[in-house]
Amino acid sequence: MIQSDWGDWLVRDVEDASPDGVAVWYLGCNGFIFKGAAGTTIYIDPYLGLGDPPRTVRMIPVPFDPDDVTEADAVLATHEHSDHVHGESQAPILEATDATFYAPDDSLAAAREDQSWESEWDITDEHFAEVSPDDTLEIGEFTVHVETANDPDATHPVSYVLEHDAGTFFHGGDTKPSDEFERIGEAYDIDLGVLAFGTVGRIPDKETREPKRTRWYNDENQIIEAASALRLERLLPSHWDMWRGLTSDPKVLHHHARSFEYPRRLDLVEIGDRVDL
Repeated sequence: MIQSDWGDWLVRDVEDASPDGVAVWYLGCNGFIFKGAAGTTIYIDPYLGLGDPPRTVRMIPVPFDPDDVTEADAVLATHEHSDHVHGESQAPILEATDATFYAPDDSLAAAREDQSWESEWDITDEHFAEVSPDDTLEIGEFTVHVETANDPDATHPVSYVLEHDAGTFFHGGDTKPSDEFERIGEAYDIDLGVLAFGTVGRIPDKETREPKRTRWYNDENQIIEAASALRLERLLPSHWDMWRGLTSDPKVLHHHARSFEYPRRLDLVEIGDRVDL
């Protein structure tokens, strides 16, 4: 059972908000909540678990209890890793709100077969929808485009482009730079983009538990390379706060981005912060 360090204030803050355009809350790790002016609420990759100590150790608070969520239209997953598809974090949201869980095939398999969401929570086949690159979804006031991602550690990962009258948002999951990003950058006028950022560390191997040199996220040069290809007006680094041994300081990115045309601005946020489109 998930227990929040913060009580329910963040969930209530989201549900009480009336943004003029789109409000975006950072949940730590790679999780976000989006709420539009008409009230449509979308979660992407919300993760409230503690990891698998001592291999993966959560370094930030658990910002809310999913049982406290009463408003959501969709939960989107970028890939099948447990900090992106996590029954204890996400299934209670579906159960309470009747939101739809959108995810690529292997992510759906992780939820339905490996984690048995339908056996553990009161949700059914109607709560699940498979997505793949080139799909377009209409979720309330948002148009969501499913795009490719380059995450060698995942199977069939995707990224999402959320279009709204107020602006366009890109969520890359745990993607590294991709040959596809120039195309995506030309196809969409992206106002704010999220890319995973972290250092290289020695993390115990999943099988042997022996420390192993591990790079799960973009380093300083990779994240700017990806942001530049995507032509991001604003770059919001994520994931840098999450795992012991892989954390980093996103302020260093000012130096790496300085001579590039894109990103034009860095949005450096902490867990619980809100930014707006």
